[in-house]
Amino acid sequence: MAQLKGKVLAGKVLIQPQEAEEKTASGIIIPDSAKEKPRAGTVVLVGSAKKDEEMELKKGDVVLYGKYSGQELNIDGSDYLLLSQSDVLYITK
Repeated sequence: MAQLKGKVLAGKVLIQPQEAEEKTASGIIIPDSAKEKPRAGTVVLVGSAKKDEEMELKKGDVVLYGKYSGQELNIDGSDYLLLSQSDVLYITK
């Protein structure tokens, strides 16, 4: 992952989604048309805290988010997801 030079606005986070699963646990290969959108990713950039809301996320956090959350972006050839902090459901680490 290249170093990003931009910044995100207050209350927002930029996430790099995890890759979709290629195989099931039993070894069956999943075709592209049947893959589900990943719902987990790593926080890459964090905006400042809002006036009435503390920013709880930090760079490097692995998070889970809703299936239809955020805005998909392509920056320098890489896919990212821009979310509000409130769209994050769970911080795994």
